[in-house]
Amino acid sequence: MSEQVMVQKAAVQAEYQGHILLKLLIFSAALAIAPVASFFLSKKHIWDGNTTYAAITAIAAAHTVLVSYIIISVREESQAARAPKRPTQEESKKTR
Repeated sequence: MSEQVMVQKAAVQAEYQGHILLKLLIFSAALAIAPVASFFLSKKHIWDGNTTYAAITAIAAAHTVLVSYIIISVREESQAARAPKRPTQEESKKTR
């Protein structure tokens, strides 16, 4: 395999991993912020000081973030598997 093709594959893989890391950081921040914010906001504005219902709201918020992360990851992985692979430069030269 030529060095140019290896460099191209490494660049594509690095870009893909960068997107994965960014998505993980965003969902990690959401997992830290959403339950705490939903607990205090629902305790004050929705449940009038009832901490049990506010805790249930925070648990629901945490599970919502986790389930949405799993769904997005599975969809992204299945789309990547279905996408047709672009031919490399070596393959395109062979078909000419």
